[in-house]
Amino acid sequence: MEIAIIAHDMKKELITQFCIAYCGILSKHNLCATSITAKYISEATGLHIERLLTGEHGGEQQIASRIAYNEIDVLLYFRDTRPKDYFDETDTELLRLCDYYNVPYATNIASAEVLVCALDRGDLDWREIVNPRSDYNRRKSGQF
Repeated sequence: MEIAIIAHDMKKELITQFCIAYCGILSKHNLCATSITAKYISEATGLHIERLLTGEHGGEQQIASRIAYNEIDVLLYFRDTRPKDYFDETDTELLRLCDYYNVPYATNIASAEVLVCALDRGDLDWREIVNPRSDYNRRKSGQF
Protein backbone atom coordinates (compact mmCIF):
# COMPACT_ATOMS: atom_id res chain seq x y z
CA MET A 1 0.00 0.00 0.00
CA GLU A 2 1.03 3.59 -0.62
CA ILE A 3 0.95 5.70 2.56
CA ALA A 4 1.40 9.48 2.51
CA ILE A 5 2.39 11.32 5.68
CA ILE A 6 2.09 15.01 6.50
CA ALA A 7 2.65 16.63 9.88
CA HIS A 8 2.48 20.31 10.68
CA ASP A 9 5.36 21.69 12.76
CA MET A 10 3.58 21.27 16.08
CA LYS A 11 2.84 17.60 15.26
CA LYS A 12 6.18 16.41 13.86
CA GLU A 13 7.33 14.92 17.17
CA LEU A 14 3.98 13.15 17.60
CA ILE A 15 4.03 11.60 14.10
CA THR A 16 7.63 10.53 14.68
CA GLN A 17 6.69 8.80 17.94
CA PHE A 18 3.72 7.21 16.20
CA CYS A 19 5.95 5.86 13.43
CA ILE A 20 8.42 4.50 15.99
CA ALA A 21 5.57 2.63 17.67
CA TYR A 22 4.22 1.23 14.39
CA CYS A 23 7.50 0.85 12.51
CA GLY A 24 6.93 -2.88 12.02
CA ILE A 25 3.66 -2.33 10.19
CA LEU A 26 4.76 0.74 8.25
CA SER A 27 7.92 -0.99 7.00
CA LYS A 28 5.74 -3.35 4.92
CA HIS A 29 4.39 -0.47 2.84
CA ASN A 30 5.60 2.32 0.54
CA LEU A 31 5.84 5.62 2.37
CA CYS A 32 6.12 9.18 1.15
CA ALA A 33 6.08 12.35 3.22
CA THR A 34 6.71 16.03 3.03
CA SER A 35 10.45 16.69 3.31
CA ILE A 36 11.04 17.64 6.94
CA THR A 37 8.51 15.11 8.24
CA ALA A 38 10.21 12.40 6.17
CA LYS A 39 13.59 13.42 7.57
CA TYR A 40 12.41 13.21 11.19
CA ILE A 41 10.72 9.85 10.72
CA SER A 42 13.48 8.19 8.71
CA GLU A 43 16.18 9.36 11.14
CA ALA A 44 14.20 8.04 14.12
CA THR A 45 13.03 4.76 12.59
CA GLY A 46 15.29 3.85 9.69
CA LEU A 47 12.19 3.54 7.49
CA HIS A 48 12.67 4.24 3.79
CA ILE A 49 10.48 7.24 2.98
CA GLU A 50 10.25 9.05 -0.32
CA ARG A 51 10.93 12.70 0.47
CA LEU A 52 8.71 15.17 -1.31
CA LEU A 53 8.96 18.95 -1.19
CA THR A 54 8.37 20.75 2.10
CA GLY A 55 4.73 21.55 2.77
CA GLU A 56 5.18 25.26 2.18
CA HIS A 57 6.96 24.63 -1.13
CA GLY A 58 4.36 22.29 -2.61
CA GLY A 59 4.75 18.96 -0.80
CA GLU A 60 1.10 18.92 0.25
CA GLN A 61 0.09 19.67 -3.34
CA GLN A 62 2.28 16.78 -4.53
CA ILE A 63 0.38 14.46 -2.22
CA ALA A 64 -2.94 15.94 -3.35
CA SER A 65 -1.96 15.23 -6.95
CA ARG A 66 -1.08 11.62 -6.10
CA ILE A 67 -4.45 11.22 -4.39
CA ALA A 68 -6.19 12.56 -7.51
CA TYR A 69 -4.29 10.01 -9.63
CA ASN A 70 -5.24 7.23 -7.18
CA GLU A 71 -1.60 6.68 -6.19
CA ILE A 72 -2.18 7.01 -2.42
CA ASP A 73 -4.04 4.39 -0.38
CA VAL A 74 -3.85 5.97 3.09
CA LEU A 75 -3.13 9.51 4.29
CA LEU A 76 -1.80 10.26 7.77
CA TYR A 77 -2.25 14.01 8.17
CA PHE A 78 -1.44 15.31 11.65
CA ARG A 79 -2.66 18.89 11.55
CA ASP A 80 -2.09 21.79 13.87
CA THR A 81 -5.55 22.42 15.28
CA ARG A 82 -4.86 25.80 16.84
CA PRO A 83 -7.17 28.54 15.54
CA LYS A 84 -5.80 30.36 12.48
CA ASP A 85 -6.28 33.88 11.25
CA TYR A 86 -6.68 32.59 7.71
CA PHE A 87 -8.46 29.86 5.79
CA ASP A 88 -6.10 27.07 4.75
CA GLU A 89 -7.38 25.89 1.39
CA THR A 90 -4.78 23.12 1.14
CA ASP A 91 -6.12 21.36 4.25
CA THR A 92 -9.64 21.40 2.90
CA GLU A 93 -8.60 20.30 -0.58
CA LEU A 94 -6.57 17.33 0.67
CA LEU A 95 -9.42 16.01 2.75
CA ARG A 96 -11.95 16.68 -0.02
CA LEU A 97 -9.82 14.66 -2.45
CA CYS A 98 -9.58 11.80 0.05
CA ASP A 99 -13.36 11.80 0.40
CA TYR A 100 -13.86 11.95 -3.36
CA TYR A 101 -11.40 9.14 -4.16
CA ASN A 102 -12.27 6.99 -1.12
CA VAL A 103 -8.83 7.29 0.45
CA PRO A 104 -8.95 6.62 4.19
CA TYR A 105 -7.23 9.32 6.23
CA ALA A 106 -6.34 10.07 9.82
CA THR A 107 -5.93 13.56 11.21
CA ASN A 108 -4.97 12.60 14.76
CA ILE A 109 -3.14 9.84 16.59
CA ALA A 110 -6.31 7.97 17.59
CA SER A 111 -7.63 7.63 14.03
CA ALA A 112 -4.11 6.90 12.74
CA GLU A 113 -3.81 3.98 15.14
CA VAL A 114 -7.15 2.59 13.97
CA LEU A 115 -6.09 2.88 10.31
CA VAL A 116 -2.65 1.35 10.78
CA CYS A 117 -4.05 -1.56 12.80
CA ALA A 118 -6.73 -2.08 10.13
CA LEU A 119 -4.01 -2.01 7.49
CA ASP A 120 -2.09 -4.70 9.38
CA ARG A 121 -5.20 -6.90 9.66
CA GLY A 122 -5.90 -6.58 5.93
CA ASP A 123 -9.05 -4.52 6.38
CA LEU A 124 -7.90 -2.06 3.71
CA ASP A 125 -7.03 -4.64 1.07
CA TRP A 126 -10.02 -3.42 -0.95
CA ARG A 127 -7.76 -0.47 -1.91
CA GLU A 128 -5.63 -2.92 -3.91
CA ILE A 129 -8.64 -3.67 -6.11
CA VAL A 130 -9.70 -0.02 -6.45
CA ASN A 131 -6.21 1.30 -7.22
CA PRO A 132 -5.34 0.63 -10.89
CA ARG A 133 -1.63 1.06 -10.12
CA SER A 134 -1.56 -1.53 -7.33
CA ASP A 135 0.57 -4.67 -7.56
CA TYR A 136 -2.67 -6.65 -7.57
CA ASN A 137 -3.96 -4.98 -10.74
CA ARG A 138 -0.58 -4.88 -12.49
CA ARG A 139 -0.21 -8.65 -11.97
CA LYS A 140 -3.76 -9.18 -13.17
CA SER A 141 -3.14 -7.23 -16.37
CA GLY A 142 0.31 -8.76 -16.95
CA GLN A 143 2.26 -5.53 -16.49
CA PHE A 144 4.92 -7.22 -14.31
